Amino acid sequence: MSHEATTTTARPGPGGGQPAPPAGAGRVPRASGALRPLGLFTLLLGAALPMIDFFVVNVAFPSIEADLHASPAALEMVVASYAVAYASLLVLGGRLGDTFGRRRLFIWGVAAFGLTSLACGFAPGVWWLIAARMAQGAASAMLFPQVLATIHATSEGRVRARAIGLFGSVGGISIVTGQVLGGVLVAADLAGTGWRAIFLINVPVVLVALALGVRTVPDSRSEAPARGDLTGTVLLACALGALLLPLTEGRAAGWPWWAVALLVAAAVLAYAFFAVERREEREGRSPLLPPSLLRESGVRRGLLAGTPIFLGFSSFMFESALLLQRGLRYGALEAGLTMVPMGLAQFVASVRAPKLTERLGAGRVLAFSAVAQGAGLGALLIAVFAQWPGLPPVALAPGLALCGVGQGLQLPTYFRILLSGVPADRAGAGSGLAATAQQSGLALGVATLGSLFLALIPHFGMREALGAVLAVQGCGLLALVAVGLRMPRSVG
Repeated sequence: MSHEATTTTARPGPGGGQPAPPAGAGRVPRASGALRPLGLFTLLLGAALPMIDFFVVNVAFPSIEADLHASPAALEMVVASYAVAYASLLVLGGRLGDTFGRRRLFIWGVAAFGLTSLACGFAPGVWWLIAARMAQGAASAMLFPQVLATIHATSEGRVRARAIGLFGSVGGISIVTGQVLGGVLVAADLAGTGWRAIFLINVPVVLVALALGVRTVPDSRSEAPARGDLTGTVLLACALGALLLPLTEGRAAGWPWWAVALLVAAAVLAYAFFAVERREEREGRSPLLPPSLLRESGVRRGLLAGTPIFLGFSSFMFESALLLQRGLRYGALEAGLTMVPMGLAQFVASVRAPKLTERLGAGRVLAFSAVAQGAGLGALLIAVFAQWPGLPPVALAPGLALCGVGQGLQLPTYFRILLSGVPADRAGAGSGLAATAQQSGLALGVATLGSLFLALIPHFGMREALGAVLAVQGCGLLALVAVGLRMPRSVG
């Protein structure tokens, strides 16, 4: 596979067979070789770990609550601590990979993920579990940006498009797998481990990823060493934390004064962050998130398209879990298996997304995905209103499959559009930005539309609350159609 001279150059191997970067290459990223299939498999295996663990705890909450005597607010913190650490540190993880080598950060992140999974699995109490989940989120932020950054820096053309499509398929299937796997492991109660197995199962997967990673993942980094942006790092983490914590915990706590104060502080901290980053870039330093990235049309289009995608997806998964387990009284295993048609459709659509994008253009693919997903939401509502409350899983399958088609096309197309505007020497920062927007959108979707769903249930019932929230999500899909149709066909 060839590489453009302006994007990647090869570092000398142990035998000196690869040429060194030319003098004066400036900000050209260095790469130790092209990305091969086994290396891509290893990267995707590592990427699946944090994706699965983001959702795997959903079906284990009753078991955790009983075993650790956890309150509902503490259970929400089990999710929120992971999400806040993950979203807050993603950009930093990408920049560290740019500076110290993406393979090194990937391996460190995978190892840290394994250790923190052990800490979660052996947690003696709920606050230990919350702290371990926060550390697990930090480990995820270390390894996850290296996956997209390595793909971006060590591949090009159709190979890169195919790799991003597979990345998107792993994202879709991992989310559904997390819920199915969680239900299976909790129901199986392996060796009496109960809910702890959902974390302990990560350890053998981590060992495989480590063994393969040191041999198969090509290394790459930015040629220009970056100075640490400590101020930007602290401000970004504080801003995201101040935004996500009250949105995830405020409703359960009755919106106390501290929640409102944190939301106000989030706006102030965000302004301070961008002011610091503008100054850092203007003075020729190394900002954590270069504001010039936002001037790239592909980056702006990707962020605009990603807003309805991630807000809608996370809220849909949250509402589905409540609908199946509380409304329809499905068990954990049955609820997880009900989502299989959506996961399979996501996988197939994600694999096909690159070819569809080449044929139709990224914008039209996004528009088509929104139409397919909207049709799926409509089919689900018809089934729910027609057969409530004795609704069998098979009645939900057509609507879930259509939703899976739409969602499967959206994720790889989003990353392809956004990364198309990122220079190769900023692959880590761009990948961190893309993943931060994704994770922040997922958290905000649950906090906003999920909270609306919970607020409507006592007044109108679960079925009607679902109809109202899916109608709001439908408006977001209409906006996605408009965004997609306005994109030039050459985007992505």
